Amino acid sequence: MKLKIALVQESPFFFDKEKTIKKVEKLTAHYAKEGSQLIVFPESFIPGYPRGFTFGATIGSRTKEGRELFSEYYKNSIDCSGEDLQRLEKLSKSQNIYLVIGITEKDELSGSLYCSMAYISPESGLLGVHRKIKPTGTERIVWGEAGGEFLVTFNTKIGKLGGLICWENYMPLARMAMYRKGVEIYMAPTADARDEWISTMKHIALEGRCFVLGCNQFFTKSMYPEKYKALVQDEPEIMCRGGSIIVSPLGKVIAGPLFDKPGVLTTEIDLDEVSQSKLDFDVIGHYARHDIFKLDILDQPEITDE
Repeated sequence: MKLKIALVQESPFFFDKEKTIKKVEKLTAHYAKEGSQLIVFPESFIPGYPRGFTFGATIGSRTKEGRELFSEYYKNSIDCSGEDLQRLEKLSKSQNIYLVIGITEKDELSGSLYCSMAYISPESGLLGVHRKIKPTGTERIVWGEAGGEFLVTFNTKIGKLGGLICWENYMPLARMAMYRKGVEIYMAPTADARDEWISTMKHIALEGRCFVLGCNQFFTKSMYPEKYKALVQDEPEIMCRGGSIIVSPLGKVIAGPLFDKPGVLTTEIDLDEVSQSKLDFDVIGHYARHDIFKLDILDQPEITDE
């Protein structure tokens, strides 16, 4: 089966949920019109990855200003049981396109935020949400850790979808949690714009024998609203170079990497390449040693059929 996909390397309207959702709507409509069947947005595209922010937190103390900034971030984050999600579902349905979009998700009950990836189908609406199981470094100030129940995968009309966010992809057992569900299209939204990240994307494609969609933002300091610029005054002008990339199940780069400018990577993939790639290597099949190794992932759900 052949499938046209689009990876968005753009910037959000930072900390402005309404304007960013409108941008998502515009981009989705454009690339759906061009024939894309799946469109992927970067990590925390809504309402933006808070690069360079400290939220006034140091070991042993927090500031009033930092708490106020967190509250603003919370207000502009996505409630997956509310109207924001309904708008994205309506968008997916109206454009007949699958959406995988990085969001900061708020839990209205607990008051916590999570770095999440929402999977939305044009027919079924929200398929489910993957929450990052291990925020990296000082991300832990604002994002909570999720459990195994958020290691989700989906069997859809465009293939088996799954994936991990940013440096979760350096966790071997988290990757195996995706592979063992037979993921064919592996999403890897990220905020990592290093050259070294490209090697990670190639490795995952080869290891999992899957298509890997590495999607990042392009973001400059000038894009921050004026009221936030003092918080990042010591940062370089180009704060995130991008580096979005699409890799085949044999580790070949199909599109990208796209560095140092905004844009959208579009290409056609053929899911038959997944089965072809498993002639000589299948990490959960004939190349596995189930007589030696056993992996037990607590609470991981079964692959969900659309």
